[in-house]
Amino acid sequence: MIFAKRTFAIVAAIGFASTANAQDQSIYEIASSVPDFSTLTAAVDAAGLDEVLSGDGTFTVFAPPNSAFDALPEGVVAKLLKPEWIYHLQDVITYHALGTEVRSTDLSDGLEAETLNTETIVINLDPPRVNENAEILIDAGLVDVEASNGVIHGVSNVLLPTSATSSIVDIAAGNADFSTLVAAVQAAGLVDALSGDGPLTVFAPTDAAFAALPEGTVEALLGDIPKLTEILTYHVVSGNAHSSTLAAGSVETLNGATVEISTDGGVMVNDANVVAADILASNGIIHVIDKVILPPADDMTEPPASDATEAPAPAPDATSGAAGASATGLALGVLAGAAALLN
Repeated sequence: MIFAKRTFAIVAAIGFASTANAQDQSIYEIASSVPDFSTLTAAVDAAGLDEVLSGDGTFTVFAPPNSAFDALPEGVVAKLLKPEWIYHLQDVITYHALGTEVRSTDLSDGLEAETLNTETIVINLDPPRVNENAEILIDAGLVDVEASNGVIHGVSNVLLPTSATSSIVDIAAGNADFSTLVAAVQAAGLVDALSGDGPLTVFAPTDAAFAALPEGTVEALLGDIPKLTEILTYHVVSGNAHSSTLAAGSVETLNGATVEISTDGGVMVNDANVVAADILASNGIIHVIDKVILPPADDMTEPPASDATEAPAPAPDATSGAAGASATGLALGVLAGAAALLN
């Protein structure tokens, strides 16, 4: 009943705001005039998207009321409103918007639409909702609210993109190109550290980057956990280092040594190229690099000495499968063990 009252209050407020000025107000102006959209408006302001949703263009916005934000886990909204999480907040807001006008009559069951954050939402009509649990408030009349730059549909829940639901480890474990990295992180006991609150920025080498190391290097490192940990933590810095904020110079990593960032002709970390930037995770940012970067004291022109390659590999776990066989020839048992602990 409380939700129903709030819904009718929103409808009444929008009706009042729109009277005599139908389609003269922007999406942002309409939302900011409705008290029960105050959290949404505050989020749009903090994300710096007020001018976008006030300007020219044709948008469809799925707008959650305050009650939807209140239903999120404690601390989520406060976290996203902090300046260091602005890029994640932008990602959440743009996940609620389409770049075209889609009216309720255009909705069909199973319709997939790309949002402004480039992810896809799915429309379901039994009952009408976005994705699985965000009800489109059609029965309450909170649909097809006309604005000068598009249309607003009310939804009962906040839509959550990958950046809000998946940690750095989750994203890496779900990408076959990171199978060697995932196995190394598990072997070094860094899964919890890279799944924590953050923020952290990880420069993530692909399987091909590990494969380019001298033959036997990865296998030897799996038997030298201190050295493996030293190298892995050299790929991690504290904070959300978005590509737009990276500047040439030294940045301290979690192992205490510094990496050199250069931005001439593309971003580089030491001698590694950033080949894909700004993969947002719930606890930080991933930048994909094409080379394993090494702390200053390490020289891997030859693989490190280790007896680990002679030790029998753990038995494969038939229930695992998140981390595929590595291009470097890692033991299948190690990869299976990593996947089992990450899932």
